[in-house]
Amino acid sequence: MTDYALSAAQVAQYEEDGFLILPDFFPRRDMDQMLAIARADQALQDNANDRLDSTGKVSRLSLRHDLPASVYSAYARHRAIVEPMEQLIGDEVFHYHHKMMLKEPRVGGAWEWHQDYGYWYANFLRADMASCMIAVDRASRENGCLQVLKGSHKLGRIEHGKSGDQTGADMERVRHAERQLERVYCEMEPGTVLFFHSNLLHRSDPNESDYSRWALICCYSAASNPTFQAAAKSGHYEALERWNAEQVGVAAREHWNEVCG
Repeated sequence: MTDYALSAAQVAQYEEDGFLILPDFFPRRDMDQMLAIARADQALQDNANDRLDSTGKVSRLSLRHDLPASVYSAYARHRAIVEPMEQLIGDEVFHYHHKMMLKEPRVGGAWEWHQDYGYWYANFLRADMASCMIAVDRASRENGCLQVLKGSHKLGRIEHGKSGDQTGADMERVRHAERQLERVYCEMEPGTVLFFHSNLLHRSDPNESDYSRWALICCYSAASNPTFQAAAKSGHYEALERWNAEQVGVAAREHWNEVCG
């Protein structure tokens, strides 16, 4: 076991609830640095895509399946994320993708109820997948923090369809789930992380506040669960090089010097 190992109680909580929140996981100064880099990073902005919610409001995300030299890729390799993820999934993991969520003040749109495996089902045989959300700045009810239905990962995959530009879960089933399961608002200070199962139902409200909500989400699959579509451009197993905190710090400084120096 390593310094990054989760306790048996934390693993059991994840298995029961479908998610695990760990406050103060990364230092606030490191999150401030990542936020400054991201705001100055023209490549991140150029790669961002707009997704309309059901009311026409815009949610933005910048997604990469590869791991180029960047602070975002460095965190996707971070042992502090990868090793707990392997405990939770129960297998060696590989990087599927990572994305920066850019929910801006007053204009950031909602994300409809969905399961990540609702998006990923077309490429992967099993839901042996999970994500880690890193709060880069503060997430609150006011600026549209993530909401989850506690224990909803036990429902299995729910049918999904189009909702605006997004893929949303079948709302009739979601309404039944809402009556049975507790809704949790995942309010997170910068540096807090949230591990969550690929079948966990989650959503977020639009950002009606004067404060942004930026988050980095790193997504992984079990090594035994590579894509079954040989022609797919992403999702194929590759051994993931794991970095320690010092290596991540070096990558962050190099990225800072590139875009802010």
